[in-house]
Amino acid sequence: MRPSPYDTLIDEETWSFIDKSNAFYPADATSLDHAGQRRVYDELCHAFDAGRPPSVTVRDFSVPGPQAPIPLRQYLPATSEPKACVLYLHGGGFVLGGLESHDSICAEICDGTGYRVISVDYRLAPEHLHPAQVEDALAAFRHVASDFALPIILCGDSAGGNLAAAVAWATRGQALAPAAQVLIYPALGADTSKGTFISHAHAPMLTTADMLYYDDLRSGGTSPVDDPLFTPLAAPDYTGTPPTLIFTAECDPLSGDGPDYCARLTQAGGKAICFEVKGLVHGYLRARHSASRARDSFARMISGIKTLGAGEWPY
Repeated sequence: MRPSPYDTLIDEETWSFIDKSNAFYPADATSLDHAGQRRVYDELCHAFDAGRPPSVTVRDFSVPGPQAPIPLRQYLPATSEPKACVLYLHGGGFVLGGLESHDSICAEICDGTGYRVISVDYRLAPEHLHPAQVEDALAAFRHVASDFALPIILCGDSAGGNLAAAVAWATRGQALAPAAQVLIYPALGADTSKGTFISHAHAPMLTTADMLYYDDLRSGGTSPVDDPLFTPLAAPDYTGTPPTLIFTAECDPLSGDGPDYCARLTQAGGKAICFEVKGLVHGYLRARHSASRARDSFARMISGIKTLGAGEWPY
């Protein structure tokens, strides 16, 4: 039995993606520790990995970080010298994921845009509590921006979208600042007691309880409510935030974060727009080869990144 209202909101292609994803989680998944969750998540990501386009070349390297070297993975197109660079911050609740979990996504962004893409393997919670993740993201951004004289597009999904927004806020007005950001179903810190955290509290793929669980792991049990590096929606001022595209999924408790964030950016004089994709769920990037709605949204992301990297506003 598929829960209402999702039985009508979600199409069969997306239900197939949901069912395949859920099959990786055992009946006692809620009792798994973070190591067990990582194992399941890695298996899930591997199952949906589409492989790299053959024209993309890859190199792993590292840059100095606040506590230890930060592993990075670079993707280069074969066609021409890249005119922009995408710094990608992966999702996974700040607890899961790494260079492998989003490998084919980054490779396809590289192939589709013709830009250099660099993926960041930031430290994970709970071994490393906030602000470890954003410190690594900032350090990686500053090294990449220093090393490559290219416009930098911040890009991230879910937790990675949170980190991208935190980097964008922390670097406002600085000599090394991103040219734009593209956030994919980002977790930006809206009030979990109202809005879509209530109306989509039990959505497939991600629930409000899941969000609270990951926030607790990241913070060590007490999530700060006034720290823009933890909660981008807590920032007192958004002046100088770079042009921003946000993509959200309708059937996702996080879907309300995007419009709220965009409204604050535009009120501060910036450029920002949010696209809510009807009938999609959190994590739909992994469905980009099997569900037409996800495929179309990913194509729109590629187009937006390419336009922003050229210094233009796509809308």
